[in-house]
Amino acid sequence: MQDFSTLGLTLAACAAATCLSIGLAAWVSMGRLARLVDRMVSFSAGMLLGTALLHLLPESMHLGTADVHDIAATLLAGLLSFFFLERFSLLRHDHHHEHDGHHHEQGHDARSAGKGGTSLLIGSSVHALADGVLIAAAFHLEPFLGLMTALAVATHEVPQQLSNFFVLLNSGFSRSRALLFNLLTGCGALVGGVIGSLFLGQAQMMLPYVLSVAASSFVYIALSDLIPQLHAQAHSHEHGGQRRAAWFQPALMILGVALAALATYFLHGH
Repeated sequence: MQDFSTLGLTLAACAAATCLSIGLAAWVSMGRLARLVDRMVSFSAGMLLGTALLHLLPESMHLGTADVHDIAATLLAGLLSFFFLERFSLLRHDHHHEHDGHHHEQGHDARSAGKGGTSLLIGSSVHALADGVLIAAAFHLEPFLGLMTALAVATHEVPQQLSNFFVLLNSGFSRSRALLFNLLTGCGALVGGVIGSLFLGQAQMMLPYVLSVAASSFVYIALSDLIPQLHAQAHSHEHGGQRRAAWFQPALMILGVALAALATYFLHGH
């Protein structure tokens, strides 16, 4: 009976954390900031890199259930896997958009560029699954600790979900589709909660590798998609626009990294 009670609390906490983080991020991103998607690409790149390198990878190493060399190998395997998947057009992203001067027909973004967010959604799903396992582990130790962990995860996920919205909008998703797919990926927390509750030992053994795969996705999408796009944007401006891009792109990227670092700082209760 206790196991079923713990499972119910875990699933309720995972669902609440997911809805809270995505709801707050959607409320912000669907406001005035949504009009600045091009400029927020810099913020998204910084947020993804900060989350991967300052939170996910260190967390996978601190868990102590996997050797650091195995974690590094998993990260490399993840990066290569996303490259090969994209190369074979399973995660293809056509970078030509309707308003980029190439005179594409109406609806080109939705059909072609929409696949560009797929790798991000995969990484976000894996990240959510890991969060669910962490919440389940905390509930098995102490219900109050589980609740605090769920609240910390929700708080940490708000800036990450905000970044996800901007990446998806930039990839050609409509606002409603971006919200729907973020909710679907957030369901990974429920899956992680179930796995963590029923197979806690095995789930904790795999958790460092799950976190490393999520990190590889975030690093890949930032380095292969967003940062090249930033360089293209900077070179497409006239001289005055290039000078503005030279300072606001790095500034927004640093802001994204800083928010990821700040969220990680409070997540661990320092």
